[in-house]
Amino acid sequence: MERGSGAGGRWRGAFVARLLAASALGLALAPLTAPVARAEFQAPETFTLSNGMEVVVITDRRAPVVTHMVWYRVGSADEPRGQSGIAHFFEHLMFKGTHRIAPGEFSRIVQRNGGQLNAFTSWDYTAYFERIAKDRLDLVMSMEADRMRNLNLPPELIAAERDVIVEERRARVDNNPGAVLNERMRAMLYPNHPYGAPVIGWLHEIEDLERDEALDFYRVWYAPNNAILVVAGDIDAAELRPLAERHYGRLRPTRNLPARDWTRAPPPVGPMRITHSDPKVRQPSLQRLYPSISYATDEGRQAHALDVAVEILGGSETSRLYRALVEEQRLAVSAGASARSSGLAGGDVSLWATPAEGVTLDRLEAAMDEVVARFLAEGPTDRELVRARSNLAAAAIYARDSQTALANVYGMSLAMGESIAEIVAWPEDIEAVTREEVIAIARATLDAKSSVTGHLLPAEAEE
Repeated sequence: MERGSGAGGRWRGAFVARLLAASALGLALAPLTAPVARAEFQAPETFTLSNGMEVVVITDRRAPVVTHMVWYRVGSADEPRGQSGIAHFFEHLMFKGTHRIAPGEFSRIVQRNGGQLNAFTSWDYTAYFERIAKDRLDLVMSMEADRMRNLNLPPELIAAERDVIVEERRARVDNNPGAVLNERMRAMLYPNHPYGAPVIGWLHEIEDLERDEALDFYRVWYAPNNAILVVAGDIDAAELRPLAERHYGRLRPTRNLPARDWTRAPPPVGPMRITHSDPKVRQPSLQRLYPSISYATDEGRQAHALDVAVEILGGSETSRLYRALVEEQRLAVSAGASARSSGLAGGDVSLWATPAEGVTLDRLEAAMDEVVARFLAEGPTDRELVRARSNLAAAAIYARDSQTALANVYGMSLAMGESIAEIVAWPEDIEAVTREEVIAIARATLDAKSSVTGHLLPAEAEE
């Protein structure tokens, strides 16, 4: 199963991040140089079941197909200390059967009925989705509701799936030098905060996960009053409500859900650095992380301005970093920047570059610092500002053509605490970002004193 934003992907702005968090959305982003016309999302229909489950319905009558998603307000940041990886563990266990459905049969039933399915985990949420013909929606809802409260997890199944995740971690992280470096950089960026732990979990803690711990986590967090049901496609609220009440409305809620209050990281004491060398590395690379605000922690349009700033600095091949380091100075073969601005407790900004042959990482880093310093001193040009705002707003316009994209945008945004009104107004708010707002948030965020810089090198380079 994919792990969504927890997998550490790089995105062009928060909105595009939401789209790419799901599998294979297939959206094309066209570069624009003039403001796009105001184009809002359609506001979906919403209602709430008596047990507290929120329901969002996005009607799209173009084909007799629906995308059905259940978003749980729980992720790896909610794991008990010492039990990292348990949220991702349950992403796997949810496919292992109930008293009614045999282990592995959930996926086979969906596929036999012509559907697609998957799941993903982040620090802040876990989501499950199926895309299927409308006349099979009742079947999917019945199975999804069943596993929300009725998993059957014998000890031998727990042990076998834990071994699967151990191997997944070894393949995705431990055998990937870049993933190892990124994991250690995040641990430095977020000391004493759950965002510093990998979504998949630390290996030694995954190996120690026990059945009772897993069941305690499931019984608390996998509840209708901690979930958002999003259905997009050939259906409206009047049609969906009876199905939702029949399948989900009967489930018992969790009383006194735990507060999602997390420890805060201590204030930065200065720039931090880490070098990781590995014989498997063929191409050195440079990365830097800065902590940042997010849509859940900002005031006014700060998060919107941050996305625009990062788009200008490194969001495309027309960005400052790419043009300076790759095209003009020829010091790098790639360079860019991304913002993870959707975290409940804040976000982070990443800059990266891969050197051209014969260029040292120290020289490349100095050149990258010059680009950042000039951007902070001068701010964006009018042309850069227009292009960045238009690119991001255009992504919102194109997203309206995909029911899967809309289901992801609404589900993820609502799970992160945003309102329907804020989601609908996102393109307009992006277009309203000013040059002064971009400069202010860039200077507040791109502060070397709070950064972590990582160098990835072949083993022989260190020697």
